[in-house]
Amino acid sequence: MSLAQDRILSLFRETEALLEGHFELTSGLHSPHYFQCAKVLQYPRYAELLCSEIVDHFKDATIDAVVAPALGGIIVGQETGRLLARVRSRSPASKSGRDRIHTMFTERKNNAMQLLRGFGLAEGDRVLVCEDVITTGGSVNEVIDIVRKAKAEVVGVGCVVDRSGEEVRFDVPQQFAVLHMDVVTYPHAGCPLCKQGIPVMKPGSRSSL
Repeated sequence: MSLAQDRILSLFRETEALLEGHFELTSGLHSPHYFQCAKVLQYPRYAELLCSEIVDHFKDATIDAVVAPALGGIIVGQETGRLLARVRSRSPASKSGRDRIHTMFTERKNNAMQLLRGFGLAEGDRVLVCEDVITTGGSVNEVIDIVRKAKAEVVGVGCVVDRSGEEVRFDVPQQFAVLHMDVVTYPHAGCPLCKQGIPVMKPGSRSSL
């Protein structure tokens, strides 16, 4: 299965998940567009539809755990893990317990990304890192570092939207995005929207915004 890009964009517009205006992104960059993935992922049928694309890409990989950064990546990670487990349960590998994929998320404490709430990875675990939207890739790289410090292996990165114009590349075997878009961003100091006096909105989930 492979959803057409225009079909995916129509889902975002239908659910008002693709916003236009003047936004400050989690990265600190400014943009005239903002992807609020939670607006489309709030509908279980759409979450399953989008995450099925990630699962289809990684279905042949051996995956023990899915890890995503909070808050945006939580639904993507959970739904991707659920669908991966369902696919795995139908394969011969399920007899060995390989269908028991677990999902977890990282969150910030003292401004550092960490695995909290008793979450943990075992040495040698094969991990898929999931995210909702990638702009600079900062949060994903932090999760990759956490996985590797646990002596686990990152098998790939899957996300719903890559808005970097495919410029962000991770040091992983595979990388996949359901939707690719080259969306313009500006540094705060040189933002033409700021110069026009257009009020800036900060719709991200971090309390620091």
